[in-house]
Amino acid sequence: MTEREVIVEADGGSRGNPGPAGYGSVVFAADHVRVLAERREFIGIATNNVAEYRGLIAGLEASAELGAEIVTVRMDSKLVVEQMSGRWKVKHAAMIPLADRARRLVAGFERVSFTWIPRAENSHADRLANEAMDDGTLVDEVRTAREAEKPTAAPVRLDPVASAVAAQPAPGWSGATGRPTRLLLLRHGQTELSVQRRYSGRGNPPLTELGQEQAARAAKMLAAKGNITAVLTSPLGRARETAEAAATALDAPLTVLDGLIETDFGEWEGLSFAEAAERDPELHARWLGDPSLPAPGGESFDQVRERVDAVRRDLIGLYPGANLVVVSHVTPIKTLLQLALGVGPSLLYRLHLDLASLSIAEFYPDGGSSVRLVNDTSYL
Repeated sequence: MTEREVIVEADGGSRGNPGPAGYGSVVFAADHVRVLAERREFIGIATNNVAEYRGLIAGLEASAELGAEIVTVRMDSKLVVEQMSGRWKVKHAAMIPLADRARRLVAGFERVSFTWIPRAENSHADRLANEAMDDGTLVDEVRTAREAEKPTAAPVRLDPVASAVAAQPAPGWSGATGRPTRLLLLRHGQTELSVQRRYSGRGNPPLTELGQEQAARAAKMLAAKGNITAVLTSPLGRARETAEAAATALDAPLTVLDGLIETDFGEWEGLSFAEAAERDPELHARWLGDPSLPAPGGESFDQVRERVDAVRRDLIGLYPGANLVVVSHVTPIKTLLQLALGVGPSLLYRLHLDLASLSIAEFYPDGGSSVRLVNDTSYL
């Protein structure tokens, strides 16, 4: 679905300034009635202005994903509107890279205008921003409970070659601070449906003999790295088989998380790409570019993002600063990488992940994130 002309309303807030912060952004059609996209995110400790810029960026990214050419931005932040209109200079160090990023996005459209509106007219985005900040409060509550229960851990001797897993300071250019929760994202091994390149969502095909071998090799690689606190897995059999091999090799606890399940492909389950396109040609073509559109009887990628992001927030709260193996499927893993990179849903359609491949995403306590590895299969 493409929209030539859209309206973006964005907001951000911080409870403390700086304090726990979040943003919200909504993209309307030109009629200012139809909602085309919503974005919200808790970003950790930040100022109001940083959160407002993050809201603007999210709205512009969503507009680009919709194929918009003309964008009207409406915000109740006088600072952001005046700076993006070129009338005020950007002086604060934390906002310079955000303003540059927003300008690069603006350059990709035919025309973008910025208008200040009263807060009362920005209620939709304000609500999303407050929901994002509420999410942060829930994570803090979970983290506090976890810390109260956590025993003192014995020191762990690390393999010096396991640089991607060993605790390291944040990359200097990112600005992120603190020790991140590091997610080692492992895709499950081969099944018959993956051999046949068919949509494999909520169906439950077992691993093939090769898939079992892939799981064993991945487990051996992870065990050699060490310093892994827990293994989390999708409830589906192919992921659980892969995760059980890793948990056994690591002697680490295994937890099933329903939020890590693969996309529900509905009536396309078990069909090949060509068969799904032939069955529902118009819908299938639109679905390939519209993350809000579900397969018939299934689930949209936007819905997947919502539940996967909830898992991400929980893991950051429950396991601060830990290394975790997360065994899942193509879409949830791509979504976690998308969240770490802070990019739009186009990544879902452009990134390839092999069976039993490893990717690594890090999420910092201040809301920063980074990606250290994508689609490694060197151990297979």
